[in-house]
Amino acid sequence: MQHFEIAVVGGGLAGSLAALALARAGRKVALIAPVSEKADERTTALMDQSIRFLERLGVWDDIAPSAAALSIMQIIDGTKRLLRAPTTQFRAQDVGLYAFGYNIPNKALSGTLDAAVTAEPNITKITQSVQTVDYSAERAAITLSDASTITVDFIVGADGRKSKTRDAAGIGVRRWSYSQSALVLNFAHTLPHGNVSTEFHTETGPFTQVPLPGLRSSLVWVVTPKEAQRLVALPVKDLSQAIEDRMQSMLGKVTVEDTPQIWPLSSLMADRFGKGRLALIGEAAHAFPPIGAQGLNLSLRDVITLSELLAPIGGRPIPADAGDRFNRRRRPDVMSRTFGVDVLNRSLLSDFLPVQMLRAAGLHLLGSAPPLRNLLMREGIEPGRGFRAVLDTLRNEVRR
Repeated sequence: MQHFEIAVVGGGLAGSLAALALARAGRKVALIAPVSEKADERTTALMDQSIRFLERLGVWDDIAPSAAALSIMQIIDGTKRLLRAPTTQFRAQDVGLYAFGYNIPNKALSGTLDAAVTAEPNITKITQSVQTVDYSAERAAITLSDASTITVDFIVGADGRKSKTRDAAGIGVRRWSYSQSALVLNFAHTLPHGNVSTEFHTETGPFTQVPLPGLRSSLVWVVTPKEAQRLVALPVKDLSQAIEDRMQSMLGKVTVEDTPQIWPLSSLMADRFGKGRLALIGEAAHAFPPIGAQGLNLSLRDVITLSELLAPIGGRPIPADAGDRFNRRRRPDVMSRTFGVDVLNRSLLSDFLPVQMLRAAGLHLLGSAPPLRNLLMREGIEPGRGFRAVLDTLRNEVRR
């Protein structure tokens, strides 16, 4: 029976990053995941904190050629409601950055991570599925699809919304769905995007264009499930024209590049994010609609916290309550981001006039109050970053 310090269950982006980070920190890691043939045409916007983490892992230089900077992010009210919010722009230079982050095709990100994981001597890849998981105070045992068993000191559950590692630990989950689907695709355009990402708020959800290298962008268009099916069935020429019209021709002529994909929208949050010898990351712990570039960035903060908790110190073994410590560390961030995205999404869908008034007033306040806007930008990049900047400013004023 093989024994490892850590088993990461799940080979998606979150699982691969966790395995690589923990292996680079000196732990012996088993990455357990069957081979996946599913193509993912989505892109991921990673914020500055996440990019710095990829740099520390030594993989950013290989990813960077496929990425596009996000230097300006703007919100445009594209509804036809009585109360419409003003256009609001967020500029990275206002908080001392060239870019808030970078937009990366998931295929480029996963390809680089797969190569790094394969080359990492501290990682053993096990291309099987997990059948059962048994936890004890001393260790955990994982039975694989070939009936073999491995033992580990700790499990990182990165096995998605139907997580077996979570269920085996008796951790419940709250789920809720939306009457929305996301149409995801990449498109070419004739005018340069200038590293500007534009999010149109519509009655059915956000229509978000995010830059890619060259005269190209990615799109997440949130509509009703019925409308998503209608759009995906359109000829490429007609779909391209529909996107150009929705964007008010801001990027000139639009040409859809590939086959669009439809992703139904729902949210999930585990009752706790760690317990004993288990930590849950990624969609095993939390999932929500693609609003505000929060999804994978939240997962990377899971991984950063794991690295801090599980990095070997003086050869110490992993404590039996490491999962509980992880839960306490991650709960405030995960809960605030999950509920914040949920409230924002529901505010777009609501026809209730007071809700529209609050949303419009909030965006107007952000547009007219630079200090508040800068605080929000810093907090969006990294939790606590905005408040630290405020404290630093106050300290400097006191010293004067």
